[in-house]
Amino acid sequence: MDEAAFITALRALAPDPAARGLDDDVAVIALGGEHLVLTHDMMVEGVHWLPGQDPADVAWKLVATNLSDLAAKGAAPLGVLLGYGLGGGEERFLAGLAEALAAFAVPLLGGDTVRRVGPAAHGLTALGRATHCPVPTRSGAQVGDRLWVTGSLGDAMLGFEALRDGREGRTGRDTTRFARPVPRLAEGRALAPLVGAMMDVSDGLLLDATRMARASGVTLAIDSAACPVPPDLPSARRQEALSWGDDYELLFTLPAGTTPPCPATCIGEAQTAGPVPLLLDGACPQGPLGYEHRG
Repeated sequence: MDEAAFITALRALAPDPAARGLDDDVAVIALGGEHLVLTHDMMVEGVHWLPGQDPADVAWKLVATNLSDLAAKGAAPLGVLLGYGLGGGEERFLAGLAEALAAFAVPLLGGDTVRRVGPAAHGLTALGRATHCPVPTRSGAQVGDRLWVTGSLGDAMLGFEALRDGREGRTGRDTTRFARPVPRLAEGRALAPLVGAMMDVSDGLLLDATRMARASGVTLAIDSAACPVPPDLPSARRQEALSWGDDYELLFTLPAGTTPPCPATCIGEAQTAGPVPLLLDGACPQGPLGYEHRG
């Protein structure tokens, strides 16, 4: 069973409105006049990080990727719960964890440890407080909205390749966008009162835009030439950069004529739903749209 089929089966077990149909990367629970935003992500050696990579980077990325889900909802982090598999590298992991918690001003509140067998796997739950209600969803894009993205796309892909090939430093390639991404927390809070739909780009722009389009019942038309990419990215690899993932930028829609309150690039628009949820340069994109876990 692949990831999509498994999540579809899980939806039958998650009817509570707080689960948002398991379609929004977070749960949102109303508590009096506040809304608690919760998310949980896992990372596995050989899938999310390279074997032999510094465990300090692994810890940082585990925190950052979960906080990125909170950022996409405009939430302010309240704390994290760690699930850790003991099996080596604990000292460096703890060092990286301490750096991430300090950098993002988020406390460790608890969690669990086990003795692992096989590849390392860790999980983290992040809790946040909504700073705007209604809390943004993937499903709010309207026909005529413009599609925007923060930052650039493809730096993580190039950083991964440099790290994998041992070219870090020698070529001047910065690998931090892959090894130590930074969640767009401030940008998410600024955008939350304005956006129609918002999510983070974790599995590739094209795949995540497809998910947003389906949730919103529109077709999203993207202009590939408008998408911000690293200046040294070969032009032949532009679509690859748009589908590789690990960017952790914010993808969002705004009504036409609205200027975002943070640096961002307009890359397309929402159109009336057509035969396909996503158009790239006017056509259905070919090849993989992003990263999906396969059974």
